[in-house]
Amino acid sequence: MTESLSPVVAHPGNQRYAIGIEYDGRAFRGWQTQQAGVPSVQETLERAIARVANHPVHVHAAGRTDAGVHGSGMIAHFDSPSPRSERSWLMGVNTALPEGVSLRWIQPVASDFHARFKAVARRYHYVIYNHPRRSSLLAGRATWHYHPLQLAPMQEAAQALVGRHDFSAFRAVACQSNRPVRDVHFLQLDQEGPLFRLDIQADGFLHHMVRNIAGVLMAIGQGRMPVSWAAEVLASRDRTLGGVTAPPDGLYFVDALYPSGFDLPREPLGPLWMAGWPVR
Repeated sequence: MTESLSPVVAHPGNQRYAIGIEYDGRAFRGWQTQQAGVPSVQETLERAIARVANHPVHVHAAGRTDAGVHGSGMIAHFDSPSPRSERSWLMGVNTALPEGVSLRWIQPVASDFHARFKAVARRYHYVIYNHPRRSSLLAGRATWHYHPLQLAPMQEAAQALVGRHDFSAFRAVACQSNRPVRDVHFLQLDQEGPLFRLDIQADGFLHHMVRNIAGVLMAIGQGRMPVSWAAEVLASRDRTLGGVTAPPDGLYFVDALYPSGFDLPREPLGPLWMAGWPVR
C-alpha cells in the first residue's frame, strides 16, 4: 500500500516534530493503520499524541513494518499548533501509550522535514537465537533456529548482495513497489554466543526483503546450500527460487538516515537488550 504524495511543508501555524519510537511488534498487526479493531502502531501512537495535543494528528513514519516486526529506532513526524514543551510531549504521550510502545525522543524540526520522503537510507537488524532449545525470554524477540549455524559462510554469501541490484528474488509476491532495484550499502553478520545479528542498510527495502535475505543466509549457514546460492538467487530474479521467508520475530527497524542539516538525535542502534554489541 502506498502513501499519498501530499505536500511536505507543514500548514502555517503548525510546528513540525520529529520523534523517535520504540515498539514491540508482537501486539500489533504492523505499523500502518488498518481497518477498525485491528491494532497498529500508527493508530496507537496517533491516539496518544492527540490526547496531549487536544486535536487529531497524523503520524508519518520513515518505514512500515509488518505484523510481529519490532522498531527500536523508528523515526516519524507529526504537526501540531499546540504549545507544549518537549518534556510535556514526552511524558504526556508515554503516559497515554501502552507498555509496548514508547517515545524515545521528540524534537522540533523545520517544516520541510518529512520522515519518509527525506530519508536517504533505512537500517534493519535481524537477530537469530541459534540453540537446540528455545528460549522463553527471547520468544518473539529473536528468531529461534535450532540447527547449528556457521557464521563464516553466511558472511561470505552476504557480500554478493551488497551494492545496487534487482532484488526481485527477495521480495514478497504481494510487494506493491514498482521498482525492484535497491542499493544495499552494507550487509554484515556477527555472533555473540548463540546470538547472530544481521545488520543491513539500504536506500530502501522491498516487502519481506530482509526476511527473505535472512532465510537464504540461514540455509547457507546451516550447510543446506552452498555459499554461491545467495548470488544465484539474486541473479535469477525469481522469488520461487529464494527459499523460506524467515519469521518476523527477530526483525528490528533500527534507524533512518537524513541529510545532516536536520540534526536529529542519535541513540544506540538496535534493541536495548543488545546494548554493548559493537555496531558499525
